[in-house]
Amino acid sequence: MNADQEFAATSFTTNVAAVILAAGESSRMGADKALLVYRGKTFLENIIGALRHAGVRRVIVVLGHNSDLIQQSVDLSEVEVVVNHDYRRGQTSSLQAGLRMLAASEPDGIVLCLADHPAISSDTMRNLIQHFMSTGKPVIVPQMRGKHGHPVLVGREVFSQIAALGPDQGADTVVHKYRNRTEFVEVADPGILIDVDEPESYLHLTAQR
Repeated sequence: MNADQEFAATSFTTNVAAVILAAGESSRMGADKALLVYRGKTFLENIIGALRHAGVRRVIVVLGHNSDLIQQSVDLSEVEVVVNHDYRRGQTSSLQAGLRMLAASEPDGIVLCLADHPAISSDTMRNLIQHFMSTGKPVIVPQMRGKHGHPVLVGREVFSQIAALGPDQGADTVVHKYRNRTEFVEVADPGILIDVDEPESYLHLTAQR
């Protein structure tokens, strides 16, 4: 089965989009995390590929620092790109930029992906979406052996609260408000816990291939 056949076999119709946050300066890493290579592809390509194979048709990539370089280095022709010129205000401003891109045709939910989590499997993405569709819970969080990870899926009712956040407030402040209505999905995917923020964690990731 080739890649196109595999995608066709695993895709399904859903009104869930995705926002990938890749606007930061990667100051602790010393290089753009979106362009780091894992399993022969950039971090950004790995995340986009996992979302596509999970059946997510609309993917928003939010860029900021070195946006021109990233667009020249990665084929983003099949996703929608928004450049957050205020990326220095923090991650929340990038998430809000992604939500604005979706405002005209608001999806039922969005998978919130971070550029420094490149090892998440498409099965996990699909699992989160299926739980969202079957339970209707406003927040879906993956966990492995009780440890919570990424990506987080949030429903439409959460969007307006994220949009209203100030620059010093993280999206987790909204997510925590929904603790009693959150679905925690147990997965066998170490990738949900792999956060590549500095050279040491990147070396550890590539050593595990």
